[in-house]
Amino acid sequence: MNLESFSVLAEPDVQLLFLRGTLTSLELFAVSALIAYALGALLVVLRLSGRIPSAAVGAFVEYHRNVPSIVQIFVWYFGVSQILPTSWHAWTNNHLGAFFYAVVALSLNSAAYISEDLRSGIRSVTNGQMEAARALGLNYLKTMRLVMVPQAVRSAAPALVNQALSLLKTTSLAMAIGVSELMYVARQLDGETYATFAAYLTPTVIYLLCTLTLMYVGGRLQRPVHASR
Repeated sequence: MNLESFSVLAEPDVQLLFLRGTLTSLELFAVSALIAYALGALLVVLRLSGRIPSAAVGAFVEYHRNVPSIVQIFVWYFGVSQILPTSWHAWTNNHLGAFFYAVVALSLNSAAYISEDLRSGIRSVTNGQMEAARALGLNYLKTMRLVMVPQAVRSAAPALVNQALSLLKTTSLAMAIGVSELMYVARQLDGETYATFAAYLTPTVIYLLCTLTLMYVGGRLQRPVHASR
């Protein structure tokens, strides 16, 4: 092992690049997660509302579960962007660009898995809860929002935390379309300095710290859930 290659990490410019890359990765994760969890809850409500919505959501979920995430990112960045009206395409490229399409692809992909986790959670809730809420005069949407989904979240909490971990790691695929996140910075540093081990060990450590922190936070959030059962 050439330990001299690690000297590149002591350079302020390199440290700044990794800091910016880390912040971009975290921003990509945060925005995608907010959209994914909200959309996942909406999808599970739609899937349980009737045959036609259920079929549409089922097709959505199957596509995102069976097509590799990197392909979905390419479809949005290279495919969907090309079929948009010219004015929209120009505006997204000038104001949003690759980051926007990465968020769309990652959030849709994660929402598909989250909806399935929530659906499993809802299945664990007794039918009496739904019947009691409807008997009290709540309509379907209020019953799902106030009664069923909150209980489903409690039941599916470990799976939902795992989805957050998966989404955080999947943000690294955004480098393929030029998003300047953590792995993009590592690849750029490797190409410029040939300090390969140092370049890729750094994001390894950063990802490990981020995922362990997320696991700790998720564990803390699950404690009140288990205590309330």
